[in-house]
Amino acid sequence: MANNSTSPVNHGQCLSDTWSRCVTGTVTAAHTFELTNFSLLEGSMGIGKYVDSSTFSVGGHDWNIRVYPDGWKEDDDDYVSVFLNLERGAVGVRVKYSMSSLDKHGHVSKYMDKCKLQPLLDLNNDCFTIRCDLTVNQDPRTEAVASTIVVPQPNLQQHFEHMLKDGRGTDVTFSVAGELFRAHRCVLAARSLVFQAELFGPVKEEATQPIRIDDMEPTIFEALLHFIYTDRCNEDNVTSQHLLTAADQHGVDMLRLTCEVRLCRSIDLLTVGTTLALAERHHCIQLKDACLEFIASQDMVGAIMETDGFKHLLTNLPFHHERDLRQDCRRKSRSTLKV
Repeated sequence: MANNSTSPVNHGQCLSDTWSRCVTGTVTAAHTFELTNFSLLEGSMGIGKYVDSSTFSVGGHDWNIRVYPDGWKEDDDDYVSVFLNLERGAVGVRVKYSMSSLDKHGHVSKYMDKCKLQPLLDLNNDCFTIRCDLTVNQDPRTEAVASTIVVPQPNLQQHFEHMLKDGRGTDVTFSVAGELFRAHRCVLAARSLVFQAELFGPVKEEATQPIRIDDMEPTIFEALLHFIYTDRCNEDNVTSQHLLTAADQHGVDMLRLTCEVRLCRSIDLLTVGTTLALAERHHCIQLKDACLEFIASQDMVGAIMETDGFKHLLTNLPFHHERDLRQDCRRKSRSTLKV
């Protein structure tokens, strides 16, 4: 018979519950790959030759989009082959993906008939753009559950946005082209050293009179305030140029970089001149490099100099001329080749 005197006895003691959970998640992202002057690739590369996109990382793995203009293997010369390629990562990764064209002309399959592709190229100036939507299944993991209480996602930005729209507690007013905007001094000062000096410095503005801003449109100042309160910016490319200027003037560095990234992605023949002038004026090194790389890669210095944007560059930055632009492009081209 077992000796009960050695067994642990719980006199009414309540043991705590423990929990664990198996978590299986996914990571989803998208990459866009644009092929310009596609007719120069088709028929000149040969079967089994490909061009690929830059590398993008999703779920701890490196990927790229690989396009075979003349087909992947023999008997594929009537087709363009498109593949998702795993550059680096564990073999056997579980993934779901889809390829689609950005002009809404349909799904891009593994093999695309060149006869069906040609109308797409005719409509898009011999350009072919592929978007890859990629979902990677992460490895399952087991974790301990400390509590069954669900903590909601942070909503500080929503509260600040409501505070700006509601107008309660505002203690400073701005007059922009006759339109009044109310805000909170502490919020502005916390987000901008320029506002901090203006509102709390030795020569701070008085709260009794609106602060006049004469060199900005009301819509731009409204977008500036919205970003200061929410860290969100949903402006178009034209507005982004004015918003970059406003962000630079008021020391909102995060907004300045956000606009710079957006403008880098929208450079074309008509905008590269004005964008380059903007980059020079506000010392945006990355944006300037992107403009010079576009000009050098397209070999279109002469065409760009005829655009209104380049004339705007000469007007606003008269120390620039054709020789400067060509020298900068040659330097950028050499540095790109070295990389």
